[in-house]
Amino acid sequence: MRGMNQLTVIGAITRTPDLRYTPSGTAVLDYTVSGERQELRQGELKTVPFYLPITSLGKAAEALAERLVAGLPVLVVGNLVQERWETAEGKRARVLGKALRVEELAGEFGRVEDAGGGVRLQGGSALVALGGNLTRDPELRYTPAGEAVMDLSLAVNEKWTDGHGQAQEKVHYFEVVLWREAAEAFVKQEPKKGQPVYVEGMPQSSTWTDRDGNKRKDTKITATSVILLKGGERTGGERASSRPAPAAQPPRQPVAAASGGAQRAPARSGGLDIDQGNDFPPNEEDLPF
Repeated sequence: MRGMNQLTVIGAITRTPDLRYTPSGTAVLDYTVSGERQELRQGELKTVPFYLPITSLGKAAEALAERLVAGLPVLVVGNLVQERWETAEGKRARVLGKALRVEELAGEFGRVEDAGGGVRLQGGSALVALGGNLTRDPELRYTPAGEAVMDLSLAVNEKWTDGHGQAQEKVHYFEVVLWREAAEAFVKQEPKKGQPVYVEGMPQSSTWTDRDGNKRKDTKITATSVILLKGGERTGGERASSRPAPAAQPPRQPVAAASGGAQRAPARSGGLDIDQGNDFPPNEEDLPF
């Protein structure tokens, strides 16, 4: 199916970014937008921080480099993309946001300083809507606590015209996690590899250390809704149902704002620190968007 891809993020600039240029002269600005949202976990409503890497390109990157500073509250609208490259250690990939529009928020906002000196917005949101095809048969499993969870892999097509006027196409691969009643409802539709689905959810980045001692990063989508679309044939030619499998969504924490335009000094958080080390190839020549 033709890919659908929309990303909307409200948060604070975690650290003041640095502008860089590719060997061909394209301006690139890499930054992280972060905030806190309310999620229902094991029957309890908890405040969960989120950090999402974002990239701006070209003249927009140069203009934003003069405006974006740590703690600035912003609205980012764009797409979620996957970048892939090779290093001496092998193939690497990461998921990030490609900004198409960045707007500063008006009003007064609470901020939280994390253990590493980064700044998060108190409140905010990171929402994505994707349409693509399943790359494998989803399987339902249960956590030791008895909660249902389903892992889905989604392929989303992107088409664009490059600087030479040539049509280009790329496939982005995203990992999606569906929980609890929504996962149990969706598996009853017997989703299969290749079938088209529509996903709404929240991108969430995490870091871990691999067995070789290297720090790794990953971004998955925690789905709030997964809808099976018509168009994917099952064995025997039977069409899949398009009945949605909605997840229970906790109340979204609003972004508190007041008139005056001033920003309150950030409060100190507990010890969470999301390392913002740039894992993107520093001298990228061939930008795919």
